[in-house]
Amino acid sequence: MRTLLLLIFILGSFNGFSQIQNPFEDFFKYSTFYTAVNGGNSISDQSVFSVNTGLLTEDVISTPFDYSATFGVRKIQRFQYEPATPFKDGTETSYNDAATLGRLKGKFEYLFELDLRRQQGNRYVDQNHFIRYMADKWMTKVQYIQDGFADIEYFQASQRLRLRSDKKLSFNIGACQRISQPYGFDPLETWLLDNGGIHYTYLAIQEGYSVDVYNGEYYDPNGNLVATSPEVWEEVIIPGVLSDYTKDEKDKLARQWQYSVILGFDYYTYKKDFWLHAWGNLLPYHYNNGGEFSYHNFNDGKQWLDYSTGMIFGYKITKNLGTFVEGVYNKYWDRTWYDFKVGVNYLIR
Repeated sequence: MRTLLLLIFILGSFNGFSQIQNPFEDFFKYSTFYTAVNGGNSISDQSVFSVNTGLLTEDVISTPFDYSATFGVRKIQRFQYEPATPFKDGTETSYNDAATLGRLKGKFEYLFELDLRRQQGNRYVDQNHFIRYMADKWMTKVQYIQDGFADIEYFQASQRLRLRSDKKLSFNIGACQRISQPYGFDPLETWLLDNGGIHYTYLAIQEGYSVDVYNGEYYDPNGNLVATSPEVWEEVIIPGVLSDYTKDEKDKLARQWQYSVILGFDYYTYKKDFWLHAWGNLLPYHYNNGGEFSYHNFNDGKQWLDYSTGMIFGYKITKNLGTFVEGVYNKYWDRTWYDFKVGVNYLIR
């Protein structure tokens, strides 16, 4: 289903398709296919002590090792500040992948990357897929983002006119279409108490868990013993129960369409001792379709601002001393996710 939606987005986005000359010519030329597996130990085992009928008991919380498995294909022309690398190991952070514009004109650029990871015992699925086409006066981009750690997932397509100020700076304006889960909807709201707490044990029982109060034992829906003390039950099992319940309830609802106006800018300059690549996107207006789970309903019927921005800056102060700042920041609906690097390098000759 997601693949079908992505194809629909792609076909719907290229409304200027007839203007493109041989867009699929050499489509895979200079592309890179890659796969990589990385791993390492996680946090050490933790002991949880409790007293039951006067006896001291110990439960050990073990966290399995961390890992990531990355699979992808990309065709993105490198910016001048990017170093050439012989291999991709799946751990690289290419902030400019989030940029609106690239360096390649008149050809498709794309990235399709799947990242399966386990971090401190929690499994996440990260996906970053996009395909874009840039011409002198217009551009279009289709993407699918899933960030398991930030709990964000959406399809997005945009079609924009480019307004060039000079060779370094350009502005763009157009339309944006997004498909996502109903952000703003909280399935746990019906379980809240007057004091802000939650009936978490009763919710777990409703989900199939069972509790032996007299023996202090807790069982999952399959009858497996998962905890022998209230501490382990509350600190280890309940967070997973609440997370699974929230996900299941949201998955029962239909995906929501969001139509928005999008404004953006892109700035790029490069010299051997100084470079700056900055971009930003602002979605100031969103069409209200009157749906029950439209984000307008969770925002008191008002408009809101969604935006994304990024910057890559480098400056070689002397031949030996240099500094850099790199990062991206995103805010969509009630979600924010970001990543950044700041540092100083000094080379001893």
